[in-house]
Amino acid sequence: MAAISESSSTESLISSVQDSVDRIKSLYPAVNEEETPLPKCWSQKDKFTCIGLSQNNLRVHYKGIGKAAKDAASVRATHAIPASCGIYYYEIKIISKGRDGYMGIGLSAQGVNMNRLPGWDKNSFGYHGDDGHSFCSSGSGQPYGPTFTTGDVIGCCVNMIDHTCFYTKNGINLGVAFTDLPINTLSLYPTVGLQTPGEVVEANFGQLPFIFDIEDYMKEWHMKTKLTIERFPVNDKKGEWQTALQRIVSTYLVHYGYCATAEAFSKSTGQSFDEDLASVKNRQRIQKLVLAGRMGEAIETAQELYPGLLEHNLNLLFMLKCRQFIEMVNGTDSEVRGPAIRSPKSQGSNRSSPNMSPVHHSLNSARNTPVGSRGSSPNRPIGVKGYCSGSTSQSSQINNQNSNCDLKPINEEEMNAANIAMNGKDRPVIESDDVDMCDNNVIDDSKHVTNGTSQCVNGFSKNGEVCNNSEEMDIDHHSGKRHLCGGSQGAIEKMLVFGRELKAMHNQLKAQYGHNDPNEKMLQDAFSLVAYSDPWSSPMGYQLDPVQREKVCASLNSSILESYGLPKQPPLELVIAQSTECMKLMSKAAIGSCAFASVADYLR
Repeated sequence: MAAISESSSTESLISSVQDSVDRIKSLYPAVNEEETPLPKCWSQKDKFTCIGLSQNNLRVHYKGIGKAAKDAASVRATHAIPASCGIYYYEIKIISKGRDGYMGIGLSAQGVNMNRLPGWDKNSFGYHGDDGHSFCSSGSGQPYGPTFTTGDVIGCCVNMIDHTCFYTKNGINLGVAFTDLPINTLSLYPTVGLQTPGEVVEANFGQLPFIFDIEDYMKEWHMKTKLTIERFPVNDKKGEWQTALQRIVSTYLVHYGYCATAEAFSKSTGQSFDEDLASVKNRQRIQKLVLAGRMGEAIETAQELYPGLLEHNLNLLFMLKCRQFIEMVNGTDSEVRGPAIRSPKSQGSNRSSPNMSPVHHSLNSARNTPVGSRGSSPNRPIGVKGYCSGSTSQSSQINNQNSNCDLKPINEEEMNAANIAMNGKDRPVIESDDVDMCDNNVIDDSKHVTNGTSQCVNGFSKNGEVCNNSEEMDIDHHSGKRHLCGGSQGAIEKMLVFGRELKAMHNQLKAQYGHNDPNEKMLQDAFSLVAYSDPWSSPMGYQLDPVQREKVCASLNSSILESYGLPKQPPLELVIAQSTECMKLMSKAAIGSCAFASVADYLR
């Protein structure tokens, strides 16, 4: 029984601690505590000697003789109030007023004398219980509120937006006590001071529910900030602002291949739609293969449609190959899913193997040195045996009328996996109308690419048609225990051979360009999967999550666009990134409104 009771007590304590953490996070969601920790208890070091601490450094008691003002003592919290709080609040419960109740509650900057009550010195602010006066960096107080004594709960609220401070007594707002607080230039700490024997107070920094409804006050300022943003004046006399916004949305849709949505959006907003669907759909086809886990086919298709792209970007190629190894472990790559998944042409070529490329050029001719390498390489194109699949010697022109697409149509569950991957981030789900996986034609846009940010049109096929057969796709639905490479011994052998060749490729790159930390980690993480009997449940199993395909997909898509001199990121993402960075700078500059202006609120 004793063991059960002890276990129950431990569980209760853990639950209580978690509730405290969650409550504080909900109060200050914009605060990054790794950079700017919140004050949660009193400091053992930043206090006067007459101050004693207990109850996890939340309870403060006076230990001095308390005969005169020179016997006053204060303590500061462990950390300053972060500007990213926007509004910060804490409460003090008077456990005992002691002999005279000479207690002060407020704020002070680092370095302020702790042998004084808060408010008496420069950069110190306090509300005192014996007379109800407020003290603003001065020994002379001003009438402010009622006195407080044993049993009262006094709250102190700092508004980082309008630089004011107000107090509460037993849940009632007493009004503004201080204005023009030096928040932009000073870091302020919660501070309490005591002066006579028997005085004891206890702090609540948010670990327990407050008496005052601070959440309602925060909501009020959240709405004020929201209205300030939405009512910000914009000069749009000629409609240029609205047109720019519509164009930003349109380029985003085209960049990620949402063809049908982009066309519909342009039509509904009265914009001209000058993008070449062939270019967009070819990139879309590659993206869908990557997001469905069919990396071997994605690599082949990228090489057919964009000859030289991967040979000129070895870092990207290595990433794709590492991802292909992961998909082999997952059992989703076409190389390990049996002959039925691949066309006869694909089966015969074995193109996805790192060492099966018919291209034979010197490694020294690589145009792009992998990121982080120490070496340099001449600006000449490369096609390295063992690096790329597919031949660049064959014609890059694919006849739209006579050439058949090698790709098995992607089925419904693969589509769902791809959609989950894309929807897991900031991009919307691809609807069926946006997916055009052809099984009859491969559109050649190796000469012309558009991502929606350029007005150039790359032309359609000879007959002006673009394949648009939306086929449902199907992947193996795992039931019960999952098996390495789908449970096929032959597939496992293929994976091991592929892994050895991938390691050889890494060694060649390392010998030529020097050590590359990102590539090294990528390879080690991928190889670590085979060390576990159940990779999906292992510490490295996150790599097998379909969401992890998105980064690879975005990198490949961006590289295709960049190879044709087009932006690798759509303007919308740049705007979001800039806004997010501005929010961080606002926090560092102690602009409190950043706490109530989340970029994420406008992305829903």
